[in-house]
Amino acid sequence: MGRGDGTGRIVSPEGADDTGTGILHVDMDAFYASVEVLDDPSLRGKPIIIGAPDGRSVVSSASYEARRFGVRSAMPVGQALRLCPTAIVVLPHFDRYVALSKEVMRIFHDVTPLVEPLSIDEAFLDVRGARRLWGTPGEIASTLRARVLEETGLTCSIGVAATKHVAKMASTISKPDGLLIVAEADTAAFLAPRSVRALWGIGPKSAEALESRGIRTVADVLETPRTVLDRALGPAMGDRIWHLARGLDARRVDTERVEKSVGHEETFDTDIDDPAVLKSEFRRLADRVGARLRVHGWEARTVAIKVRFADFTTISRSQTLSEPTAVGQRIGEAALELFAAVEQRLPVRLVGVRAEKLRPTADAGLLLWDDDAEWRRIEGALDDASARFGRGAVTRATLLGGSRAGGSLPSHPKPPPLD
Repeated sequence: MGRGDGTGRIVSPEGADDTGTGILHVDMDAFYASVEVLDDPSLRGKPIIIGAPDGRSVVSSASYEARRFGVRSAMPVGQALRLCPTAIVVLPHFDRYVALSKEVMRIFHDVTPLVEPLSIDEAFLDVRGARRLWGTPGEIASTLRARVLEETGLTCSIGVAATKHVAKMASTISKPDGLLIVAEADTAAFLAPRSVRALWGIGPKSAEALESRGIRTVADVLETPRTVLDRALGPAMGDRIWHLARGLDARRVDTERVEKSVGHEETFDTDIDDPAVLKSEFRRLADRVGARLRVHGWEARTVAIKVRFADFTTISRSQTLSEPTAVGQRIGEAALELFAAVEQRLPVRLVGVRAEKLRPTADAGLLLWDDDAEWRRIEGALDDASARFGRGAVTRATLLGGSRAGGSLPSHPKPPPLD
């Protein structure tokens, strides 16, 4: 199976059998790093780390040359530089990534309206209804790869299969710059030798639970009684893995995919043990989360925080609100309440705020009373000021002064809306 550094990749020969397929998973190759190379060709072929050069930020992306040294996304830049001392650290340019993501997504929509973006750099496409216009799924995938390269200068990898799960596995194996087609009749043979870690939804703990029972490959899963899977993973995950191992995935390409959460996190330039400073940073992040919710017309039922200490121990806490909200003040209050219950035994390296269990914003005018009415008015004025003069033009007095954070991208950046 292909690895995150591009070694062991498998691709299909030209004219490979695509009978029974129709789902494409398209994944841009090392997207952020590739965009930086596109804009600065002198970086081509060199190990690149996207992040802040101070060493305390986290890796947002890395080129394949850096990944071969063990560099991975979300790794501290300092650790990444120890693994790859010759790496070049490049500051992220998120606006540029968003602009190119829009171009790529438009290309997808030229082929089919059935596009499900998963993030800023990947999407599922259902091309079963596009055969008359564009050819077979394999031909469509080849055409897409050529168009993306010609029109953006970037490469992508595509998996073609009968289901979303197998298509995603195939694109991963074909990276970078590859195409792998798994005909429907070949699904079982394709899955059998794969590691259980390749199955969608299997994280490190679930993988360890399976491997401790001698279940290391998909073939092992097929031979394992359902009751054993349920004991190892729980009934819900056991059921999912039982089906995925057999190539059964009934999920459709969802063009109206609802965001599950919106969050921001920051890694500090120096570890912080001052509670007042940490509270201020939670307020700053809560305001940013609230602003993003309002822009996209969502409100959250749950607020969660993330705290990473100096020894890299990381905890998360969450709270369900009495009423859903997109008000930064309310999100901040919940975040601070959660943080107050955390034992601050060491200085803090990173904090994050996330809004979860999202739903479309309700009409506040329908409420009998609105405790947040005044804050809605204030934050609405802030939104207007940000739209006219840029984010940060008007802010809380308590947040004035130089940022203590190393700077980072939004956690799990979402695909931009098409104009």
